[in-house]
Amino acid sequence: MEKFLGENIPKLGFGLMRLPKLANGAIDVEQTKKMVDMFMQAGFTYFDTSYVYDGGESEKAARAALVERYPRESYTLATKLNAWMAKDERGAKAQFATSLERTGAGYFDFYLLHAFQRNNYTVYDKYGIWDFVKEQKEKGLIKHYGFSFHADPPLLDELLDKHPEAEFVQLQVNYADWENPGVRSRECMEIAARHNKPVVIMEPVKGGALADPIPEVREILRSASPAASPASWAIRFAASLGGVITVLSGMSSVEQMQDNISYMKNFVPLGEKEQVVIAKAQAALAVDRSIPCTECHYCVEGCPMRIPIPEVFHVVNHQHGNPMFRTKREYTIATEGKGKASACIACGKCEKACPQHLPIRKHLKDAAALLEN
Repeated sequence: MEKFLGENIPKLGFGLMRLPKLANGAIDVEQTKKMVDMFMQAGFTYFDTSYVYDGGESEKAARAALVERYPRESYTLATKLNAWMAKDERGAKAQFATSLERTGAGYFDFYLLHAFQRNNYTVYDKYGIWDFVKEQKEKGLIKHYGFSFHADPPLLDELLDKHPEAEFVQLQVNYADWENPGVRSRECMEIAARHNKPVVIMEPVKGGALADPIPEVREILRSASPAASPASWAIRFAASLGGVITVLSGMSSVEQMQDNISYMKNFVPLGEKEQVVIAKAQAALAVDRSIPCTECHYCVEGCPMRIPIPEVFHVVNHQHGNPMFRTKREYTIATEGKGKASACIACGKCEKACPQHLPIRKHLKDAAALLEN
C-alpha cells in the first residue's frame, strides 16, 4: 500500500460497473453485499461507481451494499459526472446532487469528470464543470477530483497543461492496449507521470477479454504458471506500474472476487521472467482478429435500433476463437427482442460514444454477414 494524495489506498479497487445481475436484469444486491464484505475483510477499501452505470442503479447498490453497512471513514468512494450525456448545464450539475442522494455517502473521496474523448471534452468547459467541482471541494463534499480519459496522448497532455488542478487521472491500461494505437496506454502513463499525476487504472482485463483470452494467450500463461488465472496476470501487470493509486476490477461474482483477493491481498509486482511471459502474450494478441470491445455499453444508450452491440461482438469473438462454438444459437439469444446486426442504419451514434473508437458500423455489417446468413 502506498500513500497517494494523502490517502493510504490498497492496489485493488472494486469497480461497480459490472455487478452481478438477477434473472430480470436487476443488480443482485445480496450477492453484491457478500462481495463487498469479502473485499473489506481482505483489507481493500476503494469503490468506484458512476452516475450513469446501470442507469444509476450502481450508485444505489453502493448505498445498499456499502454505505448503509460500514462506517463512512472505513472506505473510499469514487463516482463520476457525465456532462456529455446531460441535456444542458443545469442537468449536468444536477448529477452531483443526485449521486449524493443515491449513495447516501455524504461526500465523495474521489470525484471524476467522466470519459473524456475528442468529441466531448469541451462540454465540461462549456458547462463550467471544472469550476463547479472545485466549489464542491471547497464545501467539503469532494476530497479529490480528476477525470477519466479515453482519447489520445496529445489530448491528455493538453488537458493536464490546461487543468493542473486535476489531482489524478483514470486511464485505460492493460497489457493488450499497452502499444495499441487506438488506446496507447504506455504513452498516456508516461504523460501522467510527466505531469506528476497519480493514476487510477480502469479496464485492466479489458472488459473481461484478458480474463478469458484467446487460446494462444491462455496457453502461454498456463505454461508459465498453471495455477494462476489469466485475470491475475492482467491485474498484476497493471498494479506493477509506477504511480498507480489503485487498479479497478469490475468483478461480477463471488468467484471473481475470491480470485482477485487471492493474488492482490499480498500483492507482489511482476518479476522479470513474468514480464517476458506478458511480452509473449502481447505478441500473440497482435495477430488476434477479435473485436476489442470492453462491453461498457455506452454505445447501446443512443442506438435507435436497440442493437445489443457488445453482446453481438461477444458472439463474433467466440466464433473467431472457437469455430465449434454454437454461434447462431447464442446470437439468437443475445438479440431476442432487440435489434439484429443487420438492423443497423449506420447513424454513427454508437461510434461517437465508443471509448475504444471502434468502427462499430463496419463490425456490425460483418457480424450480420457472419451470423445471419
